[in-house]
Amino acid sequence: MRELVYYAAVTLDGYIAGPNGEFDAFLVEGDHMEGINRRFADTLPTVAAEALGIEQKREVFDTVLMGWNTYQVGGLPSPYAHLRQIVFSRTKSAEAENLEVTAEDPVSVVRRLKQEDGTDIWLCGGGALAASLADEIDRLILKRQPLLFGTGIPLFGERPYHPERFDAVQTVAYESGVVFTELERRREG
Repeated sequence: MRELVYYAAVTLDGYIAGPNGEFDAFLVEGDHMEGINRRFADTLPTVAAEALGIEQKREVFDTVLMGWNTYQVGGLPSPYAHLRQIVFSRTKSAEAENLEVTAEDPVSVVRRLKQEDGTDIWLCGGGALAASLADEIDRLILKRQPLLFGTGIPLFGERPYHPERFDAVQTVAYESGVVFTELERRREG
């Protein structure tokens, strides 16, 4: 069965973006980029991968989920045209290649997607969408950046107190200060 993977860059103080969606402080140069480009080429915007000559084979992800604010931040009508893109919004609409905007319940969508054939499903952001899907997340892959934002959009938006355990799978530290941490949901019983 396909997994829902929350793959995101996050600051040391737990933010995936600044208060107005800013993400330009995240390190996009350094030795950690080779790891991203090699293992997670599917998470690069299509035009960026093409410019860098990086092939996107959809071997890790074939679907990406985003809230409206995450979708609009790059200003591209189809940022991940090589993937099936599902954007959640109750009030906005858009049309582009491989793009679907839906007001449907994110949990229902994810449960349906998990039953389909394909590779894993990438939860790109934002924090409110991640909070609504927290119980459906099978794996977390965090690119912890050596930065403090002070305020901004948290990795997970507000949700009821409900401790859930994830187990470490792998941690890789780069000289740039970026640390990749991969965790999987602990399945009881």
